[in-house]
Amino acid sequence: MIKAIIFDFGNVFINLDIEGALVKSCKSLGIDSFPRELMDINQSYEQGLISTQEFLIRYLEKFPETTNKELIENWNFMLKDFPSYRLDFLKALKSTARYKLILLSNTNELHINWIIENLSFYADFKNCFDAFYLSHEIQLRKPNRDIFDFVLNENNLAAHECLFIDDNRDNIKTASGLGLKTWHINPDTEDIVDLFKNKTHLFFST
Repeated sequence: MIKAIIFDFGNVFINLDIEGALVKSCKSLGIDSFPRELMDINQSYEQGLISTQEFLIRYLEKFPETTNKELIENWNFMLKDFPSYRLDFLKALKSTARYKLILLSNTNELHINWIIENLSFYADFKNCFDAFYLSHEIQLRKPNRDIFDFVLNENNLAAHECLFIDDNRDNIKTASGLGLKTWHINPDTEDIVDLFKNKTHLFFST
C-alpha cells in the first residue's frame, strides 16, 4: 500500500525550459556546448557543495567578459510558469490526509530564491508538504542512491510504500531499483493533476 508520494518540483509543478536555458547560456558565454568541467561546477552548486558566491566566481574566472547579472539571468532562464491549477490539485490531495506528501528536488539557492520572489503562492505550496527537501540544503543530489535512502530513513518509510514522480529518467531508474513505485512523467504530454485519473494502478499494483 502506498503511504507516501514523493514529488519532483521542476516539470512536475513548475514548468522548465532546460533546452532554452542551455542555448541561451551557450550563446551568452560564446561556447558551443557545456564542457564536463562546467557541468561539474553546476552539480556541485546544486548539491550545496559550493556557495552562490563561489559558483559565480568560478564562472567569472572562466568567462571574464560576462557579469554576475548575466550569469544569474542565464541560470534562471529555465524557470517558467507554475499553473495555479496544480496548486489546487495539491491542496485537495493534502486535504484528504491519505498520503504523506514529500517534495524532493535538485534545486539550488539561486533558483529557489527566484521562485520565492516570483511565485506569489510559494508559501502555500510549501505548506502542502509534510517534508520538503532541496538538494542544496541537504547536500545530497538525485540520482544518487543516498538521497533516496535519506528520505526513506527520515520519514520511516519502506521503499515499496512510496510513489516517486519525476521527469528525469536517471532519477526514476535509481528509485525503481530501490523498490519505489515510479511515474516517469512526460511534461510535454502529461500533467500531475491527472495522477488519479491515469495512474491509479500505481497505488494498487504489487
